[in-house]
Amino acid sequence: MRYIKPGAIEGSIDAPGSKSVMQRAVIAAALAEGESLITNPTFCDDAVATMNVVQALGAQITRTPEGVIVHGGGKPKGATLDCGESGTCMRMISAVAALYGKEFMITGNGTLMKRPVGMIEEPLRMLGAKCSTDSGLPPIRIKGPMHGGKVSVDGSVSSQFLSGLLMALPLCKEDSDVEVFNLKSKAYVSLTQSLMSRFGVRIRPDSGLERFLINGGQRYKARSYSVDGDWSGAAFILVAGAVSGSVTVERLANGLQPDLGIMDALEKAGAKTVQGDESVKVHGGNLKAFEFDATDCPDLFPPLAVLACNCKGKSVIHGASRLKHKESDRASVLAQELGKLGADIKVIGDRMEIIGKKLAGGRINPHGDHRIAMAGAIAALNSEKGVEIEGEGCVSKSYPGFFEDLESLMEK
Repeated sequence: MRYIKPGAIEGSIDAPGSKSVMQRAVIAAALAEGESLITNPTFCDDAVATMNVVQALGAQITRTPEGVIVHGGGKPKGATLDCGESGTCMRMISAVAALYGKEFMITGNGTLMKRPVGMIEEPLRMLGAKCSTDSGLPPIRIKGPMHGGKVSVDGSVSSQFLSGLLMALPLCKEDSDVEVFNLKSKAYVSLTQSLMSRFGVRIRPDSGLERFLINGGQRYKARSYSVDGDWSGAAFILVAGAVSGSVTVERLANGLQPDLGIMDALEKAGAKTVQGDESVKVHGGNLKAFEFDATDCPDLFPPLAVLACNCKGKSVIHGASRLKHKESDRASVLAQELGKLGADIKVIGDRMEIIGKKLAGGRINPHGDHRIAMAGAIAALNSEKGVEIEGEGCVSKSYPGFFEDLESLMEK
């Protein structure tokens, strides 16, 4: 249990390393022959799970004061790939595991075992791998090797498997032609493509990211790579600055992370923002209701909901259906838990409607969802009596230092 008292924040923090970028960089480095150095790493639970999995696939990983050294190109050591609670790791690594002529069981724990993975089965079978799931849920059993070729992928639930497939197919001998339909979270696919090119591998998407042409026989090149600051984690701190004081977050550069969209939402709500080359400053103004489409950046829902609670009028956030299969049924749990604090919040179909009002505070149960725990902490700042958060340790999934960063800003 952790209690966050009401109060203003002021000061500056460094953004944590991006979980999404770190996981992709670790996989690319593991697929490269030779030694890569990943600087500004994050050691959140999901990143550590990804490092453990690529080590089981034969990579060697060493932590140093400079960062993480990944020696890629090894042979698989184990038959079980444990992804912890990381859906990104599980869906991406499935395609990578299919490169090997070996049978793997890809598993995890907690809520991950209830998250859908059925979208991976048919594409991998079309490419020659054997693949099965437990009625669309983990664990996944895969035996490769897969080959390149023509394949269709459903991107309606998640883009993570597509990202993994795009990373794996260039290593096949054959060329590939990947057709994608109903793709959500397009920006994460662009992020994957950009990172791949930094490691020497090219793919050719069409303008709508509906078709990808991939030359086979490519190889990843070992290199040094710096992980960007994490917009999804920083979004909570930026919202805190908007609703209760002033904050600067360093090491936040413009880039391809979709959660950069938090800046648009803050400006729509009337917060004062100043964006530098690698820093963002936010402080509050007369916050007003806003409308925002979070379909392609669903991780922003929790901080946006807290922002809306502090805005005058009715705010509408679109894309709530994307939250069904997160660490919790995030839309309903978010409405339930913020409701305990006095929020006026409803989920109607694909949208969330929030009428701003002063929150009373109280106690929340994040249901093991790191982003709901962080939302509760930010909601406390402008509440009457603060917020008690049960099971607050779940923030280690993406932002282990969150509470320390927040409390450092409250002490200034």
